[in-house]
Amino acid sequence: MAGMLYLVPTPIGNLGDISQRCRETLENADFIAAEDTRVTLKLLNHLGIKKSLVSYYEHNKAVRGDKIVQRILAGETCVLVSDAGSPAISDPGEELVKQCAQAGIVVCAIPGPCAAITALSISGQSTGRFCFEGFLSTAKKSRREHLESLTCEKRTMIFYEAPHKLLTTLADLRDVFGADRPVSLCRELTKLHEEVIRTTLGGAVAYYTETPPKGEFVLIVAGAPEAEKETVSDTDAAQRVAQLMQQGLSRKDAVKQTAQELGLSKNAVYEIALNTSEE
Repeated sequence: MAGMLYLVPTPIGNLGDISQRCRETLENADFIAAEDTRVTLKLLNHLGIKKSLVSYYEHNKAVRGDKIVQRILAGETCVLVSDAGSPAISDPGEELVKQCAQAGIVVCAIPGPCAAITALSISGQSTGRFCFEGFLSTAKKSRREHLESLTCEKRTMIFYEAPHKLLTTLADLRDVFGADRPVSLCRELTKLHEEVIRTTLGGAVAYYTETPPKGEFVLIVAGAPEAEKETVSDTDAAQRVAQLMQQGLSRKDAVKQTAQELGLSKNAVYEIALNTSEE
């Protein structure tokens, strides 16, 4: 009988955030696949759990993934963890989940810590609609193309960034989205020195040019503002109806086309056209 793959989120800073269910899942697993076994071993020691560990990270995922799948198919239960937060989100564990899905293995995700959602909830930005963009490419061209594809994105955007790359990323965000675009910079989440700075992209560049960034960052960037609609006057609507009628359209069709072009209701355009013709 085949085993299962469990995705267990680990604390993003505060060890007290590990849930009882996560602890029990780690205890009951046959083995644990970890991004960095040294980091996971510290957590297991804190929890008083002894368990077989195998490394699973970006540069060995192709070979190691096949071996993990075979062990699960043979009946073992595996827990996948990353160094912090939810595995398989902006993480090589994504590939293991795909392999298990293709092999018909049941995958169960345990809810828990996630830096993206934690940061979004305290950002002060709009949370109704958002998109997760993860880490930007280190290649300048790819990073720029990624950001330019988001110039019209109206949802709140979430990015991850390391301190040594923060200033470069902020400068790119400013250049693409504009210096006045609001941003919330969340760092050291759940840790002693947790901090949220709410400013603009221009302000963030200025601040971190003077203040060396420390800790891992989640950037919550406001979406593109709604474009202001041009005000359409009654005169504009009446003139367009008259113009279309001179071109041979009936009043009904001229009103319909004018309403579509100007984003107005047909009834409103009809009333305008009727009142104008009576004057």
